[in-house]
This record gives sequence, C-alpha cells and structure tokens, in this order.
Amino acid sequence: MSDLPTSFFASSTHAIVVTYNPDIIVLLKLLDQLNKETKFTLIDNGSSNINTLSDSILVYENCREIVRLDNNQGLASALNIGIAKARTMGCEYVFLFDQDSCLCNQFISRMVATYTEVAPGSSKGIAALGPRIVNPQSMRKTPFKLFNRLMLRSDCPFAKSTSHYRADFLITSGTLLIVKHLTEIGEMKESYFIDNIDLEWSFRAKAKGFDLIGTDAAVLYHMIGEHSANPLVHAGLMAQHNPSRIYYSSRNRTHLYRVSYSPLGWKIRDRIRFFLKAAWLILCSSERRQYWRNIRSGIRDASSLT
Repeated sequence: MSDLPTSFFASSTHAIVVTYNPDIIVLLKLLDQLNKETKFTLIDNGSSNINTLSDSILVYENCREIVRLDNNQGLASALNIGIAKARTMGCEYVFLFDQDSCLCNQFISRMVATYTEVAPGSSKGIAALGPRIVNPQSMRKTPFKLFNRLMLRSDCPFAKSTSHYRADFLITSGTLLIVKHLTEIGEMKESYFIDNIDLEWSFRAKAKGFDLIGTDAAVLYHMIGEHSANPLVHAGLMAQHNPSRIYYSSRNRTHLYRVSYSPLGWKIRDRIRFFLKAAWLILCSSERRQYWRNIRSGIRDASSLT
C-alpha cells in the first residue's frame, strides 16, 4: 500500500466520470468511493435526469464540477472535455470512469503507488495503467492481452513482476492516464463516438513506443457490454450490444483494420471474432434485420472516418 500522503492525491490526481442517463444508486456509490481519495469532474452527455441528480452529486466535497452537455456528444468527446479540465488544474494523473463501475478500497492510491513502482522499468514511459477488471456477476477476471503474441499472449509479467503485466490494450473505465505523455500521444478519437475508443488510443500509444501496464494491485468491478445468453459472450470472447451500438462497433473496428498502428495479431483475431459475432446476431437474434443493416452500414461508413 502507498505511503504517499493524502495531500499528494488531492493535488496530483483527478477523476473524470462520464454519464448518460445513469442509475443514481450505482453512480453515487462510485462517486462516494472517489470522493474519499481524489477530486473529480462529472461530464454528462445530455442525460434526461441530470438536473434531478445534480444536488445529490454536488454534495461531495471533492466534486469540482458537473459539465452538462446539451446532447449526447459521445464518450470520446466527453472524455476529452474532462481531460482538458484536469490538465488546466495541473494534475499529473487523470483517471477515467464509466458511470456503472465499482472500485476496490483505496483504488486511487493503489493505482498511483503502482505507477510510481513500475515507471522506472519502462524505457520511454508508461502511457497508462489499468486495474484488473472483474465481471461482478461471473467474477471472471479479464486478462491483460498482448495481441502480437501467438503464445502466452495474456498476463505477461512486466519487469519480472508477479502482479504487474504488459498490455496492448486497456479498457477506458478505471484507467490511469499519465498527463505528461498526452501531448505526444494525443486525445481520444472523437469520430469514434462511443466504441473502440480505448482500443484506438491504446494502439496509438503503443505505436509511439509507450508502455501500457495492467496490475492486480487494484480491482475494478465492471461488466463489458450487455447481458446475453450467447455462449461467446458468457465465455468473454465478445461483448453484447444493442443494434444501434453495433453500428459504431462495426464501423470503428473496420476502420482500425486499415490503420498502420493496429497490431497485426489483433487484426487477424478480431476479424474472426467479428465474423462470429455478426453471424450469431444475424442468424439468431430477433432483431436480425436491424443488426444486419447496422453492421452493413458501419462497414460501409468506415472509409469516411478521419
């Protein structure tokens, strides 16, 4: 556990929470956990219930601001707004959170302490650090993946550690960004809107020579996607999303297949995973027509992304 004083975290860390029509009970639990350790800003993407929730949010002493966007500008845009605000405050570390995540005790201090421990082992620098993600329903742990490895491509130790791992990708929620590296790496890709934003940013950071590190020192309980009886979803091989969301997933991953900084191993494996997911949705879903239209439109529109 970190011996760093509480004042260090108050001045050096900032958390960004992006919301869209949140469950207030789940959201307040997250904010209560953050309030104990760090300042935070909430970026709301045009929620219909944000005005009724604001009084419950602003009572937290470490809540710096609620930014109310007039409409849903997308996850990437909201994250960039929050990151920009944190940078103007002079913070060294920025944490990113979805509205429905749950943290282990002392999450912020555990993550920062881990970064200070592992940073000397990186040649160019660590761009981001991610916690161990655990599905709260199945308690399945999400592995930290290396896409260009044919064997032993998950949970590969970093610097001979038994609890820290190299990664080619970190999911958005719970990720700690190191602010000083953002100028070179760049911000989140706003044209992606909601899906694969973390993949694209992770690939870009790795292509520039930075390391991404996953750790068991902190745990974030989070379910990726929606509930489904699909055995591929249950096995953790793919995430379930509604027909409107599948448009962005199809479009953005097709775009990522075409960019030079995406790992070849990911491109090969994800094409197979995408085919299996699309086939399942089109053949077995009651909304197969809508899924087919959105998948087809997403693939077609990928060429127009910038």
